Parts: sequence; C-alpha cells; structure tokens
Amino acid sequence: MARALAIAHVDAETGFSGGEVQVFLLMEGLRRRGHRNILFAPPGSDSAVEALRRGLDARSVPMRGALDVVGVLRLKRELERAGVDLVHLHTSRATWLGGLAARWAGLRAITTRRQDRAVPRSVRTRLVYRRLVRRAVAISPAVARRLADGGVPSVTIPSAVDPVALAPRRGRAATRAELNVEASDFAVLTLAQLVPRKGVDVLLRALARLAGGPSRPVLLVAGDGPERAGLATLARELGLSERVRFLGARTDKGDLLAACDAFALASRAEGLGVAALEAMALARPVVASRVGGLMEAVVDGRTGLLVEVDDVGGFAAALERLRGDPELRARLGAAGPERLQEGFAAEQMVTAYEELYHQVLEESA
Repeated sequence: MARALAIAHVDAETGFSGGEVQVFLLMEGLRRRGHRNILFAPPGSDSAVEALRRGLDARSVPMRGALDVVGVLRLKRELERAGVDLVHLHTSRATWLGGLAARWAGLRAITTRRQDRAVPRSVRTRLVYRRLVRRAVAISPAVARRLADGGVPSVTIPSAVDPVALAPRRGRAATRAELNVEASDFAVLTLAQLVPRKGVDVLLRALARLAGGPSRPVLLVAGDGPERAGLATLARELGLSERVRFLGARTDKGDLLAACDAFALASRAEGLGVAALEAMALARPVVASRVGGLMEAVVDGRTGLLVEVDDVGGFAAALERLRGDPELRARLGAAGPERLQEGFAAEQMVTAYEELYHQVLEESA
C-alpha cells in the first residue's frame, strides 16, 4: 500500500461554487484513505468556513491579486511550517500565487484547471506550467484541448460526483408541495450560478415557448448570483411568473433532483458540468448545451439530449419532447447512474489523484 501523504490544497477564491465542491470531495476521499489534507484559503472565505465545519485543517492566508508578493511570502512560510509533501493548486489565482510559494518553499506542485477558456501562449503561461507546477490536470478532454492550444501538456482527471451524498432526504411529493409544484406538472430543474455563462435566460425563453395544458411546464432555478434580479424581470416580461420558481442557493440538491422530471443546463461555456452529472446520478434525463465538457459528460440520446448553445428553439423542442414522452424520460434517466461509473464517480477521481501525487513525488526523488 502506498504511503500516506500530507497534501496542501490552495484555493484563492472567497466564494463557494462547483470548483470548491470538487476540492472538498477530493479532500474527504483522501482523508478516508489516511492522507493528511491542509486547506489554504483567504481569511473568512466560504471554503475556510466549510473546512472547519467538516473538521478539516484550514489555514487562512490572504491572496489578494497577481501582485500580492506579501501573500506569496506568507503562504511560503505556512507551507514550510505545515510539513507537506505536495501542493495542489485549485484555481487560476491559486496556481499563480501558490505556484510561486511552492517553488520558493522547494515543494512540488500540481494544478487543476476547470475552466473551458483559452490558454494564451505567453511568458506567464510558460512560467506557470514549465517552472511552477509539475503537472497540469484538466477536468475534461475539452479543457485539455484548451491547454494544448496554449502549448501546455496535461493529464485528464474528470470531476466527479458522490451519489451517496446526493441521496434524497425527503419524499418527492413533500418537496414538490414545498415548491408549489403540482403532481401533474412537468418540473424542469436547473442548478447554476446566476451569471450569463450559465444561460438561465435561454431556459426562460424556451419555457415561454411551451404551452400549458394538463402537464404544465414549470422551471425550478436553484442558485444565486448577480443576474438574479434581471432574470426575475425577464420571467415577468415573458409572462412566466406562475411557472418559474427562483429558489436561491440550496443545499438539498438531492431532494430537488428527486422532485424534478428533467434537468436542464443551458451553459454558454462549461469545463465539465458537474450539475449534469449530479442529475444523471439520480437518474434524471438531461437537456444540455453542446459545449465544452458537457458534450462529453452527457451522451446524446443515451443519458440526455444535447442542444446548440443559445438555441432557444432547440431547448424548447427538447423539453417538449421529454414532456410528451415519459418512456423516453425513463430510458434516458436509467442510463445516468451507469454513465457515472465510466470515470465520473468520486472514488475514481480520488484514486486518479492519489496515483498522480505519488508519480510526481517519485519523479522528484
């Protein structure tokens, strides 16, 4: 059995979104295998608070911007004091600041890239990926292609889902009653930050094209963000006030997924789309954009239906198809848990990172 390691995880963001969910999924899995994890995050950040709540070791280090030399020196000292074997960098800012700190502390580092954005061929890119880190990990082949276009080789370790953590705690009927969703309604759920990149406006416009009837289409929007007020205004303008529920940030994803009939994600860019994987884990059919990692996670015609980005008519047609065909919903949903086991299960991700950590350390030795 491989020896237990001490791993420093650096996350420079103050909020908590899909990337942070993956960081904690990894740390929890590593902890169960006997590895020691230390999270370095900004003071008062949501990640630092969550780590303490879970009984994980969290240490506060200011990481304010690309020129925060004081923060880098502080992080270097903290890494040296922590006595870690390896540093895992989890965000773009963390990769730069944490990469410098790890280099100056004489520690090996790897980074995970989760964004489906272009990687420039620049001096900074070469410095980060050739000098500061020993491996770049992409969460999907789409992200790996972005790195390759920027001249950066990478390994792919997909983001993952733990179905056990998603197990519903309440009955479907009770959740639908709380959300004011009738038993006969066709409930579509989206789990997303309310930012332009997530395309919630596309879903609202698609919903407006679906007629009412005995199976009334209802959209459940779970998530928060700067676009919430604007999206609420759009829903009113489209005459959807009675058919849209803005739920805000929720922690009961399992219950919401169990209560819906279909899941939709109309992202304009997506590294992978963990929310779609979560829906598949609970056997829900998915309608998603044909973009980035989403078109690799969701198998068109097997676990869901893929639609071109910003295609309102396409999303409306896909949702209408699912609404009118319960057998199709059941077939697509049933294939979801099986798809999860094809590289997207939490234990598979933990194993892949565990092996990568040891490879990097053995090469260094």
